[in-house]
Parts: sequence; structure tokens; C-alpha cells
Amino acid sequence: MTDSPYQLFDVRVLRTEHITPAMIRVTFGGEDLPRMAAGGPDQRIKIFLPHPGQDSPVMPDTGSGDTADWYADWCALDPSVRGIMRTYTTRRMRRDPDELVVDFAVHGPAPSPDDGPATSWARTARPGARVSVLGPVDEENAAYDFRPPRDTDWLLLTADESALPAVANILERLPAGLPTRVWVEVHDLADRQDLPTEADAEIHWLTREGATPDAIRGADLPEGTPYAWIAGESATVKAVRRHLVGERGIDRKKVSFSGYWRKGTTTDDLIDSGESA
Repeated sequence: MTDSPYQLFDVRVLRTEHITPAMIRVTFGGEDLPRMAAGGPDQRIKIFLPHPGQDSPVMPDTGSGDTADWYADWCALDPSVRGIMRTYTTRRMRRDPDELVVDFAVHGPAPSPDDGPATSWARTARPGARVSVLGPVDEENAAYDFRPPRDTDWLLLTADESALPAVANILERLPAGLPTRVWVEVHDLADRQDLPTEADAEIHWLTREGATPDAIRGADLPEGTPYAWIAGESATVKAVRRHLVGERGIDRKKVSFSGYWRKGTTTDDLIDSGESA
């Protein structure tokens, strides 16, 4: 057996629901889910989807339980038949019963030319549909980034719809009264969600893509030692980080940033170039 903190899980859809016009929540079940760890609030997992006409995704043989070389083994499979890999955030890991909840950002309530394989799958997913998930079996693992230092006085969070599930998780876990400033980009105000938190949170919803840097630039931020968590479209993430570090003078070690996607580039493009694993 491998000492890898991750495992491949075979799961099936239990139910789906539109929580906003641009977000579909899919709840999965599976016999091995009791082994999956919840991990951090922005815990990343890999979801492998079947191609049209397949009942389940074609995956490497991990009968021995060894997932240490899963990526090389997956790459060695024929791209036209192997499971379609996408990265998502665990929205919730439920217990009793064990259920994995994942929110899929889509381009509005109706099919769109912008739909990729994951969006198309989520729109048509029905109970019983099978996928594979690479998820953590150790609570402490390298696939999450939200790690505020002990001396943090206040938080800054930014996201678009791709990172909104992570922001929702983070806000749910914050201690009461912690000053928190949040900016979220959505396509339409109808895509806003309730974001429960006990923190002292100010949440700003933006409807123009890439508007976050300017919005933060004009904001009055709290005093004290900050920790910033920035995720979403790559160019916007970089612009926010430049502003916080270069213009606001925030210690770069206190800024966690992650480009969840890149405008004009598909996930498959990044995989082919070796930038996504």
C-alpha cells in the first residue's frame, strides 16, 4: 500500500440542485467515502468524468491501492477515452451518511457555447451517474492553501464563481468577530449566495469580470496584520496580489494566491502543456 495522502474513489451521483442560476450542487455517495478526509476549507480534489457514451470514466488500474503515480498512469491512457480530469473544491464532506458535496460553476441556467465537458456533465447529471475522485485521506495534505498565521488580525478574501465554494467554506469556519473583507465576482447579481459566518465580514458582490483589483484599490482596509487569500481567474489574481504587495505593502508571505483558471485557455490546454496536474 502507498503512503500517499490521496486515494482514488469511485462515487455516484445521489442528487443535484441549482443553488443559483450559475451554480449546480452535486452530492455524491460511495462505499469508500468514510475514508475521504475533509481537509482544509479550500480543499482541492480531482474529478474524473466519463466521455459521452461511457457509463463511467476510464481510469488507471489501482487495484493495489497505490496512487503515488496516478498522474503518470492517467497520462499514459488514450486521451480520447481516459477520464476527463478537472479540479474542484470540496464544498462539504458530510458524515452519517458519508456524502461528498461539490458545487459546479456553469454559464447560466441554459446550455451555452462556453460550456466545457464538466459544465455539460453537471447540467445533465442524474442520480446513479458514476465518476472517479482523487481526494485526501489525510486531513493534513498539500492540496489546500488557506493557512492564516497565528498573528493574523484580519482577513481579505477574493474570488470569482470558480472559487466561491472555497470562500463559502472559509467563512463558515472563521471565529466569531474576526474582521474579514470579501470581494466576489459573479456574472449576475442573481448568482449571489447566502454566505453564513460568525466573522465580522463585509461581502462585496461585483458583476464585472476583473473588477476586483480596482474595488480593493478604492477600499479602506482594517488596521493590523492581514492575511489575504486570493483565487479565481489567473490575471485577476495576479493583479490583486501586485496591488496588495506592491501598493499596500502587505508581506508577500501573508498573501496566498491561486489561479483556478486562465481566460482564453482551457484546462485541457494546460494539461497538454504540462501546467496542470
